[in-house]
Amino acid sequence: MAPHENAHDTENAAAPAGGNSAAGASTALLTDQYELTMLEAALADGSAHRACSFEVFARRLPDGRRYGVVGGIGRIPDALTRFRFGEPELAIVARFLAPQTVEWLRNFRFSGDIDGYREGELYFPGSPILSVRGTFAECVLLETLVLSILNHDSAIASAAARMVSAADGRRLIEMGSRRAHEESAVACARAAYLAGFDATSNLEAVRRHGVPGAGTSAHAFTLLHATDGGADEQAAFRAQVAALGVGTTLLVDTYDITQGVENAVAAAGTELGGVRIDSGDLGVLARQVRDQLDRLGATGTRIVVSGDLDEYAIAALRAEPVDTYGVGTSVVTGSGAPTAGMVYKLVEVEGVAVEKRSSHKGSRGGTKRAVRLSRPSGTIVEEVTFRAGAPAPEAGEFESRELMIPLVRGGAVVESLPTLEDARALVARNLVSLPWEGLKLSHGEPAVPTRFAAAAAEPTVAVEGQS
Repeated sequence: MAPHENAHDTENAAAPAGGNSAAGASTALLTDQYELTMLEAALADGSAHRACSFEVFARRLPDGRRYGVVGGIGRIPDALTRFRFGEPELAIVARFLAPQTVEWLRNFRFSGDIDGYREGELYFPGSPILSVRGTFAECVLLETLVLSILNHDSAIASAAARMVSAADGRRLIEMGSRRAHEESAVACARAAYLAGFDATSNLEAVRRHGVPGAGTSAHAFTLLHATDGGADEQAAFRAQVAALGVGTTLLVDTYDITQGVENAVAAAGTELGGVRIDSGDLGVLARQVRDQLDRLGATGTRIVVSGDLDEYAIAALRAEPVDTYGVGTSVVTGSGAPTAGMVYKLVEVEGVAVEKRSSHKGSRGGTKRAVRLSRPSGTIVEEVTFRAGAPAPEAGEFESRELMIPLVRGGAVVESLPTLEDARALVARNLVSLPWEGLKLSHGEPAVPTRFAAAAAEPTVAVEGQS
C-alpha cells in the first residue's frame, strides 16, 4: 500500500555508528559510593585480591510480563574501556577514600573475564545474563555501571518487543525523546530498534548507533501559518510539500481532521506519502480517514497514528487501517518499561560457591552457564542452567543451544562481537520461537520454565541476610 518514501521524510540510511559515548568521557563515577568504600575495606584486610565470580540475573519478571529481552550488552564493552580514574575522578573519590586507595584507583584497569547472553536474547527468572570474573576489587567496582546499562536497556527492549508483536508487522517509530533524560533517550532509541522498531526520531541515536531516523513536522508548523484571517492549514501543507516532496507525511488533526485530509490531498496530490493522526479515537478516525483518502483518490497514502500508544492500544488498533505507529512515552518511561529488576551478586569466591538466602532475595551460588532447549520446530521448551565446568545437561529429544558467549578476556574486549543488527535479527527469531501463549499481553507465568541442573555435591557457603 505504501509508495516509495521521501528520503527527507522518514527513514534515513543507517549511518555508521560513531561510538557509544557522548564525548569519550570516563564512566568511573557512574557508580555508587559503597562500591568504593567496600574496595577500601577489602584492600585494607587483603581480601580485595581473592578470585571471585559475580553474576547478573533477574529473580522474577515484572508483573504481567512473560519474557524479557536482553538489551545493553553491546554498550558494556565501550563503558568498560572508559572505566578509568583520571585526575577529575580521583579528586572526587579522594574526599572519602584513603590516599593509598586513591593511588590504587589511579592505575585501575579491569583484567578479568566477562561472559554474557547475546544482546537480543530472551531471558527468564534465574537466567545468568552476565558472568563477571576477576578479583573482588575489580569486579565489585563494575556493579552499578553494569546494572545501570542492563536494567535500563533490557526494560526498554522488553517493552518494545511487546509492541512489535502487537503491531504484527506494521511499521513502528520510536519518538519518546521528549519524555526522557537526554542521554537515556539515545539508549532508549537503540534498545527499541534492537527489539524491532523501524526508526527513531532521535538524531543522536542515528549518529551514535546507526538507527534509521524519522520525522516530519508538529502542530507548531501548521499553527505558524495562521494569518489575521484565521487558520491557513493548506499553506502549511504546501510549504512542507515544497521542502520535503509529496512523499512527506502531513499532520492533519491540528484543526478539523476531515478538512485537514482534504487540505493535505489538495496540497500534495493523490501521491501524498502519508497523513498523521495524533489525537482522538484513533481507531474510528483511522477508518474515516482511510475512506476519505480513498474517495479522494489517494489510495496509496499511508496512515500514521501517534499519541499515548502502548502495546495494548496498538493491539486494539490491529484491525484498523493503520500503517505506522509512532510510540513515545510508553516505550521510554516506567509505564511501558518497568524495571528489569536485575541484580549483580557474588556467587563464587576462590572456587567455592556462595549464595544468599535472604527472604525473597536469595541467589544460587556458583558460576553458571545456560542452554536453551527447543523442539525440532524451533519452539522453546525450557532453559537449563548448570555449574560452569560441568557438562551441559542431556538434551534428549530436544535441540540445545548455548546461551553465553565470551565478551571480555583478560580485560580485553573480544573481537567481532555481535552487532546491533545481529541483536535485532536475534530478537525477531526469538519472538517467533516462543510458545504462542508467551506472546499474550495478559498476565501469566513466564513463557519458558527455567531449571537448575544440579551437579555432584560441592562446597557451598550460605550467607544469611535481609538486603
